Amino acid sequence: MAQITEIEPNVDLIEQDGRRFYLVGTAHVSSNSADLVERVLREHQPDTVCLELCPARHDALSSPERWKETDIFSVIRTGRAYVLMAQFALSAFQKKLADEFRIRPGEEMLRAMAVADELKVEVSLVDREVRTTLKRAWSQAGILSLLKIAASLFMSLFSEQKITQENIEELKKTDELTMMMDEFSGFLPGVKEALIDERDQYLAYKILHSPGETVVAVVGAGHVPGIKKVFGTDIDIEALEQLPPRKKSVRIIAWGVPLAVMALVVAGFVFSGRETGEQMVIAWVLANGIAASIGTMIALAHPLTIVTAFVAAPLTSLNPTIAAGWVCGLTEAWVRKPRVLDLQNVASDITSVRGVWGNRVSRVLLVVILANLGSSIGTFVGVGWAVSLLGG
Repeated sequence: MAQITEIEPNVDLIEQDGRRFYLVGTAHVSSNSADLVERVLREHQPDTVCLELCPARHDALSSPERWKETDIFSVIRTGRAYVLMAQFALSAFQKKLADEFRIRPGEEMLRAMAVADELKVEVSLVDREVRTTLKRAWSQAGILSLLKIAASLFMSLFSEQKITQENIEELKKTDELTMMMDEFSGFLPGVKEALIDERDQYLAYKILHSPGETVVAVVGAGHVPGIKKVFGTDIDIEALEQLPPRKKSVRIIAWGVPLAVMALVVAGFVFSGRETGEQMVIAWVLANGIAASIGTMIALAHPLTIVTAFVAAPLTSLNPTIAAGWVCGLTEAWVRKPRVLDLQNVASDITSVRGVWGNRVSRVLLVVILANLGSSIGTFVGVGWAVSLLGG
């Protein structure tokens, strides 16, 4: 059984089977955390340094310019527009903190890598792949939860609330973190399980199975209580690494709505005559086309993109394998090709409303999102309209 001792604030010693694990809890935008990490590493000279990073986040942190080479066409074609927009939003929020406190987000991880390289110490990346975590969180979140997350993320970009150095350091106090996690659990219980609870288990398992007699693990302070709670217990790591299957209800809706629409139109022609059937087709086209076009107009898309939205939405709404937003986004990216300057400035541009709509990269992503939203609204309106015509 593991023996746990707090040897100083934000540093715990876990002893198990003759091995020593130093757990360093940090705030990701705290210069004091970076200094603490360096001091602990130099004092204890570990065999391995464990970092709360997965390979993708490690690459993004160690090569921050790489994302500027993003192929926006590939992002849209593979359906990753929402993920990229979320990454840009997170980068923008981190940039605001970095500008305010004059420290790079993730500085404690960068400092740990630098000291480990200097000391010739092995580095182990112990966090779960971010794609797996996001997919598992997505599978456990309902529509309302996802809307709450999107709204909170978007509003944080334009918030004028000042964050003080004292606020940052408070994030490393266990009692504050416990309160925050409890609040998060009530707010989004399913998402919390994937983002926090499962990763606590994953981190604990990977830290325990890292090589060496002495190990220093650098993790966000929010994970420390959970890691200590499960450290050394039986953890099914394979189950935590599995990608969740697509929800059956999503598949049913994805194919059920188009089939229902086509059945309605056929019923209109058969039972109410040709004129009613044609009116139902027109209603479907207008509802989808106009709604998707309005979405692209809100995104200030090019006129050709707006026309594309009107033409594509009624067709893509009947095909679950392709989305109107993808077609519109590709059109916008082709007509107004994002420039290197747009990629360079996107993190700062999206901290303002004018910047979001002015940057060609973020505007393309807005086109994808708003065209899809408009098409979804148009689908429901179109179904209702068609039903009313059939009933009339």
